[in-house]
Amino acid sequence: MALDKQKQFRKRRLRVRNKIKAMNAGRLRLCVHRSNKNIHAQLIDDVEGRTVAAASSLEASLGIAGRNNVEAASKVGATLAERAKSAGVEECYFDRGGFRYHGGIKALADAARDGGLKF
Repeated sequence: MALDKQKQFRKRRLRVRNKIKAMNAGRLRLCVHRSNKNIHAQLIDDVEGRTVAAASSLEASLGIAGRNNVEAASKVGATLAERAKSAGVEECYFDRGGFRYHGGIKALADAARDGGLKF
């Protein structure tokens, strides 16, 4: 029995998230969401249930509103790393949220690493 795309995506997302929660040692979770038009990333503290830092391609200050490409993803990743540093965060887990690790997701992760975050 073949699964449709949405069921496969949900299955991947839960598999990734459960692995991260199982090994969570007080670190934050860098959660990424990608739509057809935009890309969003946020650092979440699962213990307290709050967002520490966030960045999105919807922000007018980045100048990439309405774009979801590799360039936009790298700007979002760099911005998130900068905001995480100002919040005092250096280490986190990368939650790709069921999306495959290539293209924009990979560009965001690489830009965040270059900005000083450690996964």
